[in-house]
Amino acid sequence: MDEHTKKCFVVMGFGIKTDFATGRKLDLNKSYRLLIKPVVEACGLVCIRADEIVHSGTIDVPMYMELLTADVVVADLSTANANAFYELGLRHALRPRTTIVISEDKMPYPFDLNHIKITGYTHLGDAIDFDEVERFRKVLTETINTVIKLEDPDSPVYTFLKLVPPYLKEKIEQAAREKGAHVASGTENKEELQTLAVLTEQGENALSKNDFTTAISLFNSAILIGKSESENNKTGVNAYLIHRLALATYKSGIPDEVTALYNALKLLSDLDLNHTNDPETVALAGAIEKRLYEKTGDETHLSAAILYYQRGYYLLNNRYNGINLAFMLDYRAQSGLCTTKDERIADLVNAKRIRREVLVMCDNDWNTITARQNKPSMVDSILKNDDFSISQQAADKQQMFWIMINRAEANFGLGNLEAYQKAVSDAQQMEHEKWMMDSLNEQIEKLKKMMQKQEITVMQE
Repeated sequence: MDEHTKKCFVVMGFGIKTDFATGRKLDLNKSYRLLIKPVVEACGLVCIRADEIVHSGTIDVPMYMELLTADVVVADLSTANANAFYELGLRHALRPRTTIVISEDKMPYPFDLNHIKITGYTHLGDAIDFDEVERFRKVLTETINTVIKLEDPDSPVYTFLKLVPPYLKEKIEQAAREKGAHVASGTENKEELQTLAVLTEQGENALSKNDFTTAISLFNSAILIGKSESENNKTGVNAYLIHRLALATYKSGIPDEVTALYNALKLLSDLDLNHTNDPETVALAGAIEKRLYEKTGDETHLSAAILYYQRGYYLLNNRYNGINLAFMLDYRAQSGLCTTKDERIADLVNAKRIRREVLVMCDNDWNTITARQNKPSMVDSILKNDDFSISQQAADKQQMFWIMINRAEANFGLGNLEAYQKAVSDAQQMEHEKWMMDSLNEQIEKLKKMMQKQEITVMQE
């Protein structure tokens, strides 16, 4: 990077985060890739996010350097990310100006930020509307071009306390500039060092190809980057990376399926599994406990799976947790955990109620996607075949397939066989990978056995 090139450091989370204020999952990588990075680069600045820094040892030192030396900082506070708030505070303390604060527009702002200008954008959870991409890019472009020229402070520390920026000796300034350029260019042992972003992307690619051994290695490396060399810093590790490592571990079946499941569960325990209400953590824990129950027959895993899916469902009220919670309630209804007829009936009734709720969610999610696809601006984007429309179409197609799969399972569990067959037929005509349909077929076979067993129990009673 040329020493005269201006640099923008982006403060934000990465991966998929849960917005606890609304219960939605937001793909922050889409915010960065679609809304922020293209605009910053179009304004002539080098754009760097924390997971793109090449470094050795702890991430803290180069991160502090970026907060000190970056010509512009864009801080995205979406999902009320604690790290983003902390880094914004550091920037405001270190530099009097050129800090831009943005956020997804449904986030309730803390009292201490009420006097700070926060530019909002609309995130739909798993998508960002094309019109919103165009609108926000223009707004952010104007904001960057304006703040670079301003002399007045935008930091509340310097605005309200009337401070003068701390004096930095010339050689300290030079060392910071050199370190910042050094980190950004990645000249130090570049063959051996990779950024967190690259490792994460490679890990995701390995997961998509079912190369779980490689994915485990890559996500382990990514997690190590976020840890201090001097201590086992579990709490500071990004939860998203733990989720992906646990998923790869669970799917790998190494050295055997049951051991892999226990190893994955142990990884999640680093996220305070017994107390966390993070929906992504509890949903994955639910899937692991479900599989452990099916493999071992140990009813403690059945109870744990229900508990995790309940927490996820009541936090997010979404299709995935709902359909799995209903399935696990059917399991419990025919297990030793139901000691009376009333308990068994209660679980069966509750499972049906949740499946009906899932069908309503399927309709709502389907209508939201089709309405977005039919907007004139989105149609124009599709016709132009630009990167945004290609990415969004792929995400929408996958979501629509899973909606059909959830609709099929819910109808089967409710005994609506005609609606089940139609949903399966519609899903088969959609673009999908074989394992995606196999997952439905496996679930339906299990449901069939449970329903047959329920019929026998009713006859006996």
